[in-house]
Amino acid sequence: MRIGLGFDTGGTYTDAVIMDLDETRILCKAKSPTTREDLCIGIRGALAALDQDLLKDVGVVSLSSTLATNSVVEGKGARVALVSIGYDYDGSCPVDFTVTVAGGHKLRGEEAAPLDEEAVRRFLESVRGRVDGVAIAGYLAVRNPDHENRVRDMAEEILGLPTVCGHDLSSGLGFSERAATCVMNARLIPVVCDLIESVKKVLSEHGISAPLMMVRGDGSMMGEEEARHRPVETIMSGPAASLIGAMVLSGKRDAIVMDMGGTTTDIGILRDGKPRLEPEGAILGGIRTRVLAAEISTSGIGGDSRIVVANGKPVQTALRVMPLCFAVQRWPRIKTSLEALSAVKPPSSSTQDADSVVLESEFLRTLRKPADTRDFSPTDLAVLDTLAEEPKTIREIAEAVGVHPYMLNVRRLESLGFVQRIGFTPTDMLHALGELSQFDAEASKAAADYLARAARVPVDGFLATCREMIREKLCTELLKELVSEEIGSTAFGPAGEDLLRKAIAGTPGRDYGCSIRVGKPIIGIGAPVSSYIPAVGETFGAEVVINPDSDVGNAIGAISSSISESISVLIRPAFIGAEEGFTAFSKLGKTEFTTLDEAVTASVATATAAVTEEVRRSGAGNVTVTVDRRDKEFDYGDTGNRTLLEVELTVTAAGRPEQFLAS
Repeated sequence: MRIGLGFDTGGTYTDAVIMDLDETRILCKAKSPTTREDLCIGIRGALAALDQDLLKDVGVVSLSSTLATNSVVEGKGARVALVSIGYDYDGSCPVDFTVTVAGGHKLRGEEAAPLDEEAVRRFLESVRGRVDGVAIAGYLAVRNPDHENRVRDMAEEILGLPTVCGHDLSSGLGFSERAATCVMNARLIPVVCDLIESVKKVLSEHGISAPLMMVRGDGSMMGEEEARHRPVETIMSGPAASLIGAMVLSGKRDAIVMDMGGTTTDIGILRDGKPRLEPEGAILGGIRTRVLAAEISTSGIGGDSRIVVANGKPVQTALRVMPLCFAVQRWPRIKTSLEALSAVKPPSSSTQDADSVVLESEFLRTLRKPADTRDFSPTDLAVLDTLAEEPKTIREIAEAVGVHPYMLNVRRLESLGFVQRIGFTPTDMLHALGELSQFDAEASKAAADYLARAARVPVDGFLATCREMIREKLCTELLKELVSEEIGSTAFGPAGEDLLRKAIAGTPGRDYGCSIRVGKPIIGIGAPVSSYIPAVGETFGAEVVINPDSDVGNAIGAISSSISESISVLIRPAFIGAEEGFTAFSKLGKTEFTTLDEAVTASVATATAAVTEEVRRSGAGNVTVTVDRRDKEFDYGDTGNRTLLEVELTVTAAGRPEQFLAS
């Protein structure tokens, strides 16, 4: 029996699973709360809950993580110096130091200007000791990487720091996108290297010496060394692992996957057993990159989403809070306060938005204190001091610091990560309904009673409204994703919005109704899906597939993929219609050939050797190579004549880790 260990660090939980890879069978699984301040704590907790006898037989470990994605979105990471060659960087991704030097190439790979090595040397010397990594982006380096490679050699010689070139990360045109990707990658190198070292330390505590893999954003695995060098490729790895896990658990190769966690719901599509990819590169934090990643629609609907009563109605927001049923296990005083609410009259309906509502059923707890307090008011600091001992309601905090509750800048402290709200969530709703019993249901029921009275409805009606609200949100997000995929837009217009509402509500208007049928099965991944996704499938007449192990679907996906590497080669004739004289461009360099057949044959052979070596270096065995060829031609119309413009080759090597294959 060959055993693999997969784990995923999500926004709420760290999941771990041990699998028999021969039979694709889950041997044991575990979950532990994710500790954002130190991911290893959550990983350690998950591993401790697994069968320790099985851990010693683990052959390979694979990790999917939100670390890279969160670091980019939050603007965190290492200090980076960027060398732009032959073109000015637009600054779309912030960089600490940058210089533009003469150089670069033309579309056919000829040198546009000599590389100004002296300017490069002066810049590198000037940033010595001030940066942690170097990014290099050359104009049209995808046509000829010579200048980028020369600058990399200089940077490694002068600074001895992690250095990455744009052509190593992408073969696509677009200087600004490749430069931004390169900067992101350089920022992430120390971050992901620290993660890898920390994870390996935890694994060693359990006697696991197996090789460590990481999941890419496209769902494939990469070896540890490749992850250290190209960490930007791990963005979106969690959602990508979810898609792979969904396929493994369901056996379906064409499906819609809805991954519902504590913080968000991610929607992706499987086509022929592969995640649908973002063709132009993933957009992260509003920045277009050249990272090949699964195309995922993310919405703030999760088990830990905040539910409040505003303007007399239940409202679900994207804010992630700690469920009351969970919090009372750590702070019993919260339960006492919630039970006392039965004698408290809720505030009357107001016109406040959900972010401003003050409810006695919500509490704040402190997460940390700022190291530098200059940007914080005395009231902000007093709030943090007041919460040092235990969570309190906003009204209790206001009384302690001597201000009106609406004068507290709670949202700012939340957004900066200094405090966290504890409140009613979909997880509490399920506990109050009796559908979950994992935590303290009585706390959830007490809060539901208070909120129902605030909404002036019976508690059963309040809970039913909450469930319906979540169903409608999930249905709406799913339809938006499918329509966007179909027509490239979600601009429904008034008529489309009306049809959408009627289809989701299932009730006709005055003279007509509407129904929409989804033609693919919906696979649910995540702990809460069995409570919500069946209703989505029923709304759209779609098959719903939920496996008993869907709660650890991401971790299953993390250990179930293959190691994969690809190289793209572009072959162009000397001029349109030429029968002799062809040039091949790739990250391996620029090569001239006499005929097209020679160019294709030689390019495939060279790329095959390169990608095969890469995946074998990562530990892959039984390597298979596929070649995708796309000819771009000019059509002369009614004449029937066609002329070759270019040939694009994508050579991919893939294989399972050797440890999975050993007998």
